[in-house]
Amino acid sequence: MQKYKILVVDDELDNLALLYRTLRSNYDVTKASSPLEALEILKNEKFEVILSDHKMPDMDGVEFLKKTEEIYPDTMRLLVTAYSDAKILIDAINYAKIYRYIKKPYVPDELSLIVQASLDYYQLRTDNENLICDLKELFAGTIKAIIEALDAKDSYTLGRSRRVAFYSTKMADYLKFPPTESGKIELAGLLHDIGMIGVAENILNKTQQLSDEEYEEIKKHVYHSVRILEDIKQLEDVIEIIKYHHEHFDGNGYPYRLKGEEIPIGSRIIAITDAFDGMVSNRAYRGGMGNEEAMQALEQRSGTQFDPNLIKVFREILPAASKEIEEYEISVEKEQEAIEAVE
Repeated sequence: MQKYKILVVDDELDNLALLYRTLRSNYDVTKASSPLEALEILKNEKFEVILSDHKMPDMDGVEFLKKTEEIYPDTMRLLVTAYSDAKILIDAINYAKIYRYIKKPYVPDELSLIVQASLDYYQLRTDNENLICDLKELFAGTIKAIIEALDAKDSYTLGRSRRVAFYSTKMADYLKFPPTESGKIELAGLLHDIGMIGVAENILNKTQQLSDEEYEEIKKHVYHSVRILEDIKQLEDVIEIIKYHHEHFDGNGYPYRLKGEEIPIGSRIIAITDAFDGMVSNRAYRGGMGNEEAMQALEQRSGTQFDPNLIKVFREILPAASKEIEEYEISVEKEQEAIEAVE
C-alpha cells in the first residue's frame, strides 16, 4: 500500500530530524531546511501534508504555507509554533488555510495523532469528491432525460438548467470552493427546476399574467423537486440547495422565509443565476433582456432578494461565462444543422 507523502520544513536541523524520526515509520517523509528549499521541491512533487515550523528566516511558516495553498489548495497544512496568542493563531489559520497548529513543546505521539487526523480528513474529502464524480456519471443519463422532458414541456426553458448549472459552477470556482461543493452546486443547478414537471402545462405556457392561484401552483415546484429526489440518499446535500433556491436574502422569499446566511450559499448562488437566465431568455409573453440590463436588474435587488457579495461575484464572472455559453450554443446549432443536412 502506497504511503501518504509528507513534507516537513524547519530551519533548525535537530527539530527537523525529530520530525522526520517521528513520522518516517508510517509515511513517506521529505525534509526541507528552509521555506525556499521546500518551494523548490513543491515545483515537482505534491504532498498530502505539509508540516512547517513557524519562526524561520527569509519567510515565516504562515507566509510559506500561504504560498503552498496557492500551489496545492487540497494539501493539508500544519503549523508548529511557540506562539500562544489566540488572535495570531486564528489569523494564521484563516490566512494560510491551516488545518491545525501544533504548540511547542510537543509530544511526538501527540504530533503523530494530529498528522493522522489531518490525513483522515484529507481522505474523507477525497472520497466525497470521488462520490460527486460518481454521482454525476451515475445520474448523467437520468439528468439528461429529465432536462429533455422539461424542455419538451416548456420550450422556452430550452437549455435553461444547463446554463444555470454553468453560471453557478463558475461562481463556485471564482470563490475557490472545493470540488466537492462545486460539484453539488452543479448538480443542484441541473436539477433545480425538476419539480416543474408537476406543474400544469397551461400554467407554464400561459402568455398573460398569472393569477394568485396560478402563481401559488408555480411556487409548489420546490416541494415537487424535493419529493422527486428525496429517496436518492446520495443527493441529500444537493436537495438542500434546491430546497432553498427561492428564498430571499431579506427573508421575503419562499417557501420557508429564511434570510441572510440562514440560506445555504449554494442556494443563494442558484437564486442569482436562475433569475438572470430567466430575465435574458425569451418567453411566450416577452423578449429576453440584454445581459447588462439583466445584471442591473439583479443589482437593484442586491441586499433584498439577493446576497450582495454574491451579486458582485456574478458581475465578475458574467462576461467570460456568457461568451463561453454563446460559443457553445453556436457550435451546437451548427452541429445540428450539419446533421439535418445529411439526413
